[in-house]
Amino acid sequence: MNSSLVGNQSGRPFCLLAISYLETINFCLLEVVIIVFLMVLIISGNIIVIFVFHCAPLLNHHTTSYFIQTMAYADLLVGVSCLVPSLSLLHYPIVLSESLVCQIFGYVVSVLKSVSMASLACISIDRYIAITKPLTYNTLVTPWRLRICILTIWLYSCLVFLPSFHWGKPGYHGDVFQWCASSWDTDPYFTLFIVVMLYAPAAFIVCFTYFNIFRICQQHTKEINERRVRFSSQDGEAGEAQPCPDKRYAMVLFRITSVFYILWLPYIIYFLLESSNVYSNRVASFLTTWLAISNSFCNCVIYSLSNSVFQKGLKRLSGAICASCTRQRVAKDSSTSRSKRSSNGCHV
Repeated sequence: MNSSLVGNQSGRPFCLLAISYLETINFCLLEVVIIVFLMVLIISGNIIVIFVFHCAPLLNHHTTSYFIQTMAYADLLVGVSCLVPSLSLLHYPIVLSESLVCQIFGYVVSVLKSVSMASLACISIDRYIAITKPLTYNTLVTPWRLRICILTIWLYSCLVFLPSFHWGKPGYHGDVFQWCASSWDTDPYFTLFIVVMLYAPAAFIVCFTYFNIFRICQQHTKEINERRVRFSSQDGEAGEAQPCPDKRYAMVLFRITSVFYILWLPYIIYFLLESSNVYSNRVASFLTTWLAISNSFCNCVIYSLSNSVFQKGLKRLSGAICASCTRQRVAKDSSTSRSKRSSNGCHV
């Protein structure tokens, strides 16, 4: 039986944030509210992103759309997987043992977030190639190679966290389960393994590529403006400063990447401190974990607010939905009016 449902000797369920425990409700109120709220936001937001990509062909002209859609599907699965701790906290019976559920849940969420992290690194590499080698970009980055890259991301993410079943907690703490919080230890060697194989390379790639992207864009902008000023001075017209064409799109992706690492930084720091036995706190583990998971919703918000083509696709999707609803309402009204006329004719 699930030990988190049994609770402690006082009969209370296991709650990390016990400040909101209520005797009348008999479940962890604040934890359920946080997880369910994030689950609804993540699922609904990423479903909208996926539909917009399918309804806006212009978005698929960018090769980075492959990785954005991969992130959207991974984030959507993160939201669906949040159903497991929600049902556990609400005292729904779990068929498997709590230790197995805890390990599987931690592994699945770790793999999905690893896919997001690796996709962000691949996006930065893609933009770096597009700016540094624009003439050979189409021959270097082909749809076939992109599909191979995405498949490699999924396989690598599955393999890198596979030792968690023997070495200890992976890069995610499912501490809403009592077994995770009390019996599943963090191995410092496994932590070092995850940092070396995932966190450090991804962070280094992102920092290196975006630093060079903005440096090149700044140089291109300076050269373009100098040429415009020189030619406009010859023609007697004032030239306007023109930004680098790729800089705006790079800024959108840079915002997504920055928010990702900002939300994940508290968790990574806590993960390192806990594995090295420097600091351990269940409340901090819960809050940093679900702050990191909230990034699955932030991606779609940033992209929808920053990308003009995405905004047009979103308007197109909402317009199609509204038009469909209007047609259904008109058809319903017309059928209702016909039924009324036929009813009145029978009574005449």
